[in-house]
Amino acid sequence: MTQDPAHQGAASGPDDARDAETSPHPGGTEPAGRESTPTEDANQAAEQAPPEEKKRAGCFKVGCLTLLSMIVVIALAVGGLALYVNHQLDQIQHSNSLLPSDGPTRDATAGKAQNILLLGSDSRGKNLRDNGRSDVIQLMHVSSDRRSIQVVHFPRDLYVAIPGHGMNKINAAYSFGGSKLLVSTMQNLLGLHIDHVAQIGFDGFTKLTNAMGGVDVYVRYPYSEGSFGSWTQGYHHMNGQQALGFSRERHQLPHGDIDRGVDQQEWINAMVTKALSRGTLENPKRALDMISAIAPYTLTDTSTSYLITLAVSLRNISRNDLTFYTAPFSGFAKNSVGDVDVVDMPKMKQLGASLRTDSMSSTSVTPNTVS
Repeated sequence: MTQDPAHQGAASGPDDARDAETSPHPGGTEPAGRESTPTEDANQAAEQAPPEEKKRAGCFKVGCLTLLSMIVVIALAVGGLALYVNHQLDQIQHSNSLLPSDGPTRDATAGKAQNILLLGSDSRGKNLRDNGRSDVIQLMHVSSDRRSIQVVHFPRDLYVAIPGHGMNKINAAYSFGGSKLLVSTMQNLLGLHIDHVAQIGFDGFTKLTNAMGGVDVYVRYPYSEGSFGSWTQGYHHMNGQQALGFSRERHQLPHGDIDRGVDQQEWINAMVTKALSRGTLENPKRALDMISAIAPYTLTDTSTSYLITLAVSLRNISRNDLTFYTAPFSGFAKNSVGDVDVVDMPKMKQLGASLRTDSMSSTSVTPNTVS
């Protein structure tokens, strides 16, 4: 199917009004390539060169900007710090109503692999139990041997079957029935059992980025759009508000929401790189501040002990073991629900089979290029 140019860069009705209402800088503009402060200069890489990676064997690596960013600090939790870490993790909100009671069973060949749905909620503040829209839908697959992590972006405009609601955009499932209905929708789409859900408010994203002292994000496509920012191509040091605006921009990107999902993964990648940098790993206060920043804005079905166990099991993973994908689509279309992304069903089923059997190393889906 050919691409619809109107979909690639144009606004699409109610969702765009919501974007404007919830953008991080109402009525403001973001400076292009602003000059950093002396403090930021000490922490960031050069504007046009990739930040140098600092690899540390045995430290906990992270697979997405929320769940595993929170637990990187466990590597530093020794002696008196351990009690404080547990206290901070206890601020995470827990719910047993995030997952449906039925769905596909786990495939025995998957072993101990985990599929964790990571959602970015547009809920403001710490109230994560209301159903808004979800602009961030990323499925994290942790391999059974704990040697690799794959993160798959599901564009919000994917046109899919939603149980009880017919065909619609995938993020409408969240509006209709919260994470429980979204999980059911994705399980049916992929033929896959989803093990856990972590839902994070956008305020949490912002605060986590600030707690890290900002991050160096690669901007693939230059753009300038008011409250969403103004950036040239290349690496830029962004604070939380700037990174949030960057991750929500889609109107001026060549492929709209598709490219926005990859930009979100660029932000994830930047946070992983910063979390694993020598300056973070050797600074317990900064690591603890990261936990304090994100925990209150996180809602999950998992227990604190599960997060700690997962962190321990991932202690030998490096950043190079993290791979990003976009869920397969064949093109764009326009119908009664607006501009949509058409699912490539054969490739989607192949992706589901690779996730289900923990064989992502041989998947036919091409990974995204994330700097």
